Amino acid sequence: MGYKVAVVGATGNVGREMLDILAERAFPAETVVALASRRSLGQEVSFGDKTLKVQALDQYDFSDTDICLMSAGGDTSKEWSPRIGQQGCVVIDNSSAFRYDSDVPLIVPEVNADAITGFSKKNIIANPNCSTAQLVVALKPLHEAATIKRVVVATYQSVSGAGKEGMDELFNQTRAVFTAGEVKVQKFTKRIAFNVIPHIDVFMEDGSTKEEWKMVAETKKMLDPKIKLTATCVRVPVFIGHSEAVNVEFERPISAEEAREILRSAPGVLVDDKREPGGYITPHEAAGEDATYISRIREDITVENGLSFWCVSDNLRKGAALNTVQIAEVLINRKLISPKTAA
Repeated sequence: MGYKVAVVGATGNVGREMLDILAERAFPAETVVALASRRSLGQEVSFGDKTLKVQALDQYDFSDTDICLMSAGGDTSKEWSPRIGQQGCVVIDNSSAFRYDSDVPLIVPEVNADAITGFSKKNIIANPNCSTAQLVVALKPLHEAATIKRVVVATYQSVSGAGKEGMDELFNQTRAVFTAGEVKVQKFTKRIAFNVIPHIDVFMEDGSTKEEWKMVAETKKMLDPKIKLTATCVRVPVFIGHSEAVNVEFERPISAEEAREILRSAPGVLVDDKREPGGYITPHEAAGEDATYISRIREDITVENGLSFWCVSDNLRKGAALNTVQIAEVLINRKLISPKTAA
């Protein structure tokens, strides 16, 4: 008996990655359907060794579909996710549309899988922001060991977080720099090639950006509302892979060596921390990988019980597509849903 899975936004960066990961992990799907807007109707996308023809979201009947992996943006999700959920199909949404809804679980399986049982209120489960997902995977085991009081994080986020348009802009601007062509700024607020931009998403009244606010709100919802967190989110000229410089203050003492051992045994984490040139992971090495990589673990002597570390992950995978598929696996492994139709 297999499941019927629909991927909405199948022609986008994350949608294509979802299809790849479903195939890679041998997800127990009898049928996989690729959906997008009408302008993508008839396009073809890869699913393992198969090719799927894209169908139109607004013409699709979800009544016999078990799981919908939604990666079509917040506006589309707000319109469609409740409708799809009402048809008995569980939506796992990659946008920010429902992350802060108290009736919608916000899930990273390595962090708070038990919270998934609340999905039945709306048949919607939210996937966190890409920069938050990798952060909480690293923070969870440390929080259990020594209780986190405060986190200060600076992110170095790749252009793929802004979709295909962001990747195209970095490529085109880089080429223009080398050929003495015109450097066109369209997707980002300033030139991204050979530059960094301390601005992701819209500005809020207190001077922070929405991306920074998301990291605060989502960490509190998934990990612990008592944790104080401040973030500075920066776009960098990297195609795939988000990096974070993280500083943590704990209630109880924890040494760098203790943290290293805790993280080595934590689910979803790989520690690569050699105190030598090249003894750390960069986004280039993390691209295409499932793990959240931790390096540069060291004690911060400027505060009591402080640690600093470097955290890197593929934002299209753990930050989006992989986490979404892992949530679907939790639903199935915990027998929270059953296929509507026999294989």
